[in-house]
Amino acid sequence: MKRGKSKTDAPKKADTKLSVKKGSERVAKKPRKSKADKDPNKPKRPQSAFFVFMEEFRKIFKEKNPNNKSVAAVGKAGGDKWKSLSEEEKAPYVAKAAKLKADYTKTMAAYNKGQAGGGSRSAAAAAAAEDDEESDKSKSEVNDDEDDEDDEEDEDEDDDE
Repeated sequence: MKRGKSKTDAPKKADTKLSVKKGSERVAKKPRKSKADKDPNKPKRPQSAFFVFMEEFRKIFKEKNPNNKSVAAVGKAGGDKWKSLSEEEKAPYVAKAAKLKADYTKTMAAYNKGQAGGGSRSAAAAAAAEDDEESDKSKSEVNDDEDDEDDEEDEDEDDDE
């Protein structure tokens, strides 16, 4: 009696599933670059004309709608109002934003000049930082060094006896 081929009799095919690489077989990922530390002394960027407008608009909107606590609603209403303004109505906000940008460029020039001149810290800030470093040392560390010297002297005296 002939028997049909079973799955065990069939020739083995290569596994078509993707193999998972483990351990050392994995492709090494490049280390992520960490962000540079932000300088707290760096001037903040100036507001755009829209944000200058929004400062004023928020005050007006809150007076008209004192019960509305939604920030999203204020932002949406402000955006809609900004879009509906004509160029003449936007002009004072654009002018104020231009003035803020001019001030910012001046302060950035001074900041960058200070950066090139030896760092972002002023002499007073550098002196304060040195004082902080000294105060960070715990008293016990300083006293431990002195105690060790005293102990060595005591041991020397004990040896002499």
